[in-house]
Amino acid sequence: MGRPRQDENRVTIQAVAKRVGVSAMTVSNVINRTGRASRDTRERVLAAIADLGYVPNQSARRLVGASVACVGLIYSAVESVFVEATLAAVAVIAAENGIQLQIRSVNDASPEDVSAAAQDMIRKGAQALLLLPPYAEMLGEQAHREGLGVPAAAIATAMALPHITTVRIDNREAMRAITQRLIAQGRRRIAVIAGPPRHSDGVARLKGYRDALRANGMTVDPAYEAEGDFTFQSGLAAAERLLDLSPRPDAIVATNDDMAAAVLWIAHQRGLRLPADLSVTGFDDTLIATRVWPPLTTVRQPIREMAKDAMEWLAGAVRHPDRHAVPGDIVLPFTLVDRHSA
Repeated sequence: MGRPRQDENRVTIQAVAKRVGVSAMTVSNVINRTGRASRDTRERVLAAIADLGYVPNQSARRLVGASVACVGLIYSAVESVFVEATLAAVAVIAAENGIQLQIRSVNDASPEDVSAAAQDMIRKGAQALLLLPPYAEMLGEQAHREGLGVPAAAIATAMALPHITTVRIDNREAMRAITQRLIAQGRRRIAVIAGPPRHSDGVARLKGYRDALRANGMTVDPAYEAEGDFTFQSGLAAAERLLDLSPRPDAIVATNDDMAAAVLWIAHQRGLRLPADLSVTGFDDTLIATRVWPPLTTVRQPIREMAKDAMEWLAGAVRHPDRHAVPGDIVLPFTLVDRHSA
């Protein structure tokens, strides 16, 4: 979002309402968590807030004890429903507390590129940094944290990082749990669509899948492991390869909902009965999980809670740097959500 807009260019609540096709009162209810709004409406409002850069005039409403006015957010601009939902959640948390966001997307960047982007945001007024994988891991290295001079936090990493505060779930245990659920239902030829190796959460989820197989005396077969990049398109290619195997998998666990939705697409094209012929699971519990047929059994990440905890930590670190000298690791609970795809 860069520098603050002049008043004549300020995005209004009416503009958000028009984008979503709801009343300004409904937008206000979503922002203030009052009244009633369906989950679908809420998520569309949050997405519009993030897309338009709407910031309410709520300078008096700040995080408890906060003095932070501007946070820089760095993320990878891949086509991902989870990334979009995370951006929307962060935007709403910031708007609720009168915090300006600078948002920067970088693709296929090196650690040096990410560090340069962070330094540029700091020069433009960012008092703290909020990061998403894989750039959290890159800046978590001491070589690229030195000289930034501002606190940094990361959402949705798979592990604690030595120089950045992390807010996450236990990705490995979550993937083990959902794979175990399929095993308990009698599935024995379980394949996986993993995430890219540079994403720590993708690596942890692959390990969790393997943990479940080994714990049940099942073989970890590389032929049943395909790699995607968390996009729908990569899920299509991975599903085609896995469903060409003989014997064909009787279940596919995907490491995010986008790729799981792609598996359903290919399975329908091939005339498979779901879940009789093939069980499919996702990860994240994004909006797409309930917009496909059958709706996805998946792992729910508490996106809003992660965003809130990260912003609260950053606010405290700006106000009291002496109390936040040592980065923390906040692990929130995940939830297995059973639907009809498994």
